[in-house]
Amino acid sequence: MKVRSKFLVGSAIIVTTLVCLAYVGYTQSKTYYHTITELSTLQGASLRQRMRVSGNVKNGTISHVPGSVDFVLTEQGKDLRVSYVGRDPLPDTFKDGAQALVEGKMMPDDRFEAEQVQAKCASKYEAAPGTPGSPQPGQTSNGADARSSGS
Repeated sequence: MKVRSKFLVGSAIIVTTLVCLAYVGYTQSKTYYHTITELSTLQGASLRQRMRVSGNVKNGTISHVPGSVDFVLTEQGKDLRVSYVGRDPLPDTFKDGAQALVEGKMMPDDRFEAEQVQAKCASKYEAAPGTPGSPQPGQTSNGADARSSGS
């Protein structure tokens, strides 16, 4: 075989390998967002895809078991059992009643296996409405209307 032919065959193998790796990486990184109520309508391959689901952590359902943390997400009266099997520690804001976004896939036993969990507790960071001393939108800290130009 000539040197030029060997070079072309080697180049073709490298390009084909790179294209295959790019395709596999793309398909494995795709995640679809679904609500808990939408999960019951999914069928077949779409049910086994990687997805994100959000809801509120149901009070009293967080349990630490060997190898995972189990809890229930709830949304509009629908519940979803979740097992977090990721390596990262759960966020500090992950607690009963917190909003959570889980990423993973549905298992055959109607349990969601999460590899990532993001949680937020909006009430912790929002100012209480009507708090004395806090300026309202459009006002300065002394209560004057910041929008008036004074003319």
